[in-house]
Amino acid sequence: MSRAEQLQNASRLWEEHLRAVFPAGLRGAELADIDMVLLDASVAGCVSTWLNNAGTLDPARSRILQDSIKDLDRVLLEITEAQELRYFQRLRQLAMLVSAASRAAK
Repeated sequence: MSRAEQLQNASRLWEEHLRAVFPAGLRGAELADIDMVLLDASVAGCVSTWLNNAGTLDPARSRILQDSIKDLDRVLLEITEAQELRYFQRLRQLAMLVSAASRAAK
């Protein structure tokens, strides 16, 4: 996949994510000792930065993104409500896409 395709796919998924409403049942919630709002915000910050920097991510945000992917893997095992699951699966998909594209760009 070309860099332009990666940016386009991530942009489309990002727009979809921005239109989605954060699941009310997870506001202020912690799953697996992970604050769900903070997890969402951490990934969102990395994705937004990557998109605004034409597909590049600094080392600090790359580490944050890697840690967030691990956290997403943990919390996804505990989410049972369909809307919540879709929201955080999409967030993980975004994180994985940006992470893979960032590594490939190096």
